[in-house]
Amino acid sequence: MGEAAIVEHLSAALTLFMVLSLPPLVAALVVGLVVGIVQAVTQVQDQTMPLTFKLFAVIGTLAVLLPVLAAPLLAHAEQLFTEFAILTR
Repeated sequence: MGEAAIVEHLSAALTLFMVLSLPPLVAALVVGLVVGIVQAVTQVQDQTMPLTFKLFAVIGTLAVLLPVLAAPLLAHAEQLFTEFAILTR
C-alpha cells in the first residue's frame, strides 16, 4: 500500500476532524455574536459572560450531537485498526 495509503488516511482523518469540530464551533460563534450584541445594547461589559455562555453552548452541542458525531469517528478508527498491519509493512 505504501505512502499513498497513508496520505489518503491522513487526508480522511483531517477531513473528519474538520467535520466533527464544525457543530461546536458554529454554536460558539452564534452564542458569541448574540452575547456580544446583547452586551453592546445593554452596555454591560462583563468579560466572563461570553466565555461562560460559549462554554455551555459547546458542552450542550457536544452532549446533544455525541451519538451523531461519534459514529464516523468510530468507523474511521475501526478501519485504521483493521488496515494497520497492511499500512505498516
